[in-house]
Amino acid sequence: MRTSDQKTSSVKKQWYLVDAEGKTLGRLATVIARCLNGKNNPEYTFNLDTGDYVVVINAEKIHATGNKLKDKKYYHYTGYQSGIREFSLEKLLLKAPERVLESAVKGMLPKGPLGRKMLSKLKVYAGVKHPHQAQKLTVLAT
Repeated sequence: MRTSDQKTSSVKKQWYLVDAEGKTLGRLATVIARCLNGKNNPEYTFNLDTGDYVVVINAEKIHATGNKLKDKKYYHYTGYQSGIREFSLEKLLLKAPERVLESAVKGMLPKGPLGRKMLSKLKVYAGVKHPHQAQKLTVLAT
């Protein structure tokens, strides 16, 4: 029996909706990264973008275990001398809750052009409103 070669044009992309309210950050990020990577599809191919689109709502209500709210640090370099900025998870959830989940998922995807293409299919929103009603979203089991 021969193995079929997957083509990018033959991949059917789906749109999934994830409600992050009350979910743990890392466990939710692994489910999302798996879906973006395409590992939940039977036609998964490691060198092609076979993943689906994921829309995450309520990112501001995500949960972290232990002392991570105060201890976990995120860094941002402004481009200027001594322009490194440090934020705790607690402050970043107040300032930009979308960046917290995007950063967690980004670390779980492949590095390089393919990983960046996969990450562009992730849409994260702090509240309940999102502009993707027309895509007929399916709720992703987490």
